[in-house]
Amino acid sequence: MTAKRLKTKIEDKSAAKDYLKKAADNYQAMLSALQNRNFNAAGTLALQCAISSADAICVYEKGVRSISGDHFDVCELVSSVSLPDAGEKTNVLKRIIGKKNLIQYEHRNIHETEAEEIVMASSRFYQWAASHILR
Repeated sequence: MTAKRLKTKIEDKSAAKDYLKKAADNYQAMLSALQNRNFNAAGTLALQCAISSADAICVYEKGVRSISGDHFDVCELVSSVSLPDAGEKTNVLKRIIGKKNLIQYEHRNIHETEAEEIVMASSRFYQWAASHILR
């Protein structure tokens, strides 16, 4: 069986800070939404924060980002970066992306505890990416 070829786009590594800025904007808005008890918004913003953080770290480390329609493909790209904790952070990203259907497509609203969990996970992922890019 052959490995799946990831759909990626080559990016100049300087663009990593632009993706990180998008992540930072979503991060701040996510925290505000959670504080204001807007749990659906907090979940959506957490998801966007994590994806932009993943794009930032992949562009910074590898000069590419995922352009696949499947957000789980970005996890494979993150796992391939040469940072010692990339595997652990990939698992965090998978858990965040795994909540996408619940957050954006199911009829029920997300609960406070679910919002708090995804915000915490996304915060950690964002801070990990930022710590490497802004060092």
